[in-house]
Amino acid sequence: MNTTKNSPKGDVNQESIENRGKFGEVNVFLPGADIPAPAQDLSIEEERQLRKRELAASFRLFARFGFSEGVAGHMTARDPERHDHFWVNPFAMSFSRIKASDLILVNEQGEVVEGKGAVNLAGFYIHSAVHEARPDVVAAAHTHSLYGKTLASLGMKLLPITQDAASFYNDHGLYAGYGGPAGYHEEGQRIAQAVGPHKAAVLQNHGLITVGHSVGEAAWWFITMERSCQAQLTAMAAGHPICMDEETAEFTAKEVGGHYAGWLNFRPLWDQIVAEQPDLCE
Repeated sequence: MNTTKNSPKGDVNQESIENRGKFGEVNVFLPGADIPAPAQDLSIEEERQLRKRELAASFRLFARFGFSEGVAGHMTARDPERHDHFWVNPFAMSFSRIKASDLILVNEQGEVVEGKGAVNLAGFYIHSAVHEARPDVVAAAHTHSLYGKTLASLGMKLLPITQDAASFYNDHGLYAGYGGPAGYHEEGQRIAQAVGPHKAAVLQNHGLITVGHSVGEAAWWFITMERSCQAQLTAMAAGHPICMDEETAEFTAKEVGGHYAGWLNFRPLWDQIVAEQPDLCE
């Protein structure tokens, strides 16, 4: 698809363009006295409960946003003590009903070692490969959301046509292939390779996957990536989307695409869903 690129330098004060490199780190996405920050110095059990509750909240939010598709879709959180184990949703359980206590703990062989329920084999092979390849990743999310799988069917990545989409600029991969349902090791490895060092990937003929240094971050990247796919598809249907120039896209990604920005953007959704559905924390 042909896209038009724009340069802000004819429309924005030149001094502001030059200064943004100097002062770009001072913005709303840096923690301060009046801005929330992730909890520090938690015990292992406190961290485990936090990850499980945020995971349950993420599933409830995904259900609300219509990201579920039958039994497809899964999100994982690495256990803070057993780093080769992860918490995941039980197979075939509605996202809208999941509580923290419903989550199951799966080991590196795909065996359920804590909790009741079966593990989705595709979920195990995808997430185990991602967690193994990326020791920094705490959480990963993958569902068959409508706009994500639509963009994936085109075999294309997100364009930097909005501020939100620019958070993924040069920070998401593309798996330009499809090996069938990921219920085997090799397909999980190919998906992990597509994610690479990035926060996300578009999986051709399949959907989206996002990762994060916290559960909230991974969930937020999925939510905003899905919406960015919707915006791009809508813009493509309406005309020719105008892409940011490379300098602006890189600057925007740096400003709004960091780990803390992902965590912080999840906070309002967390507050809302916990207030409305407090049983998810049980």
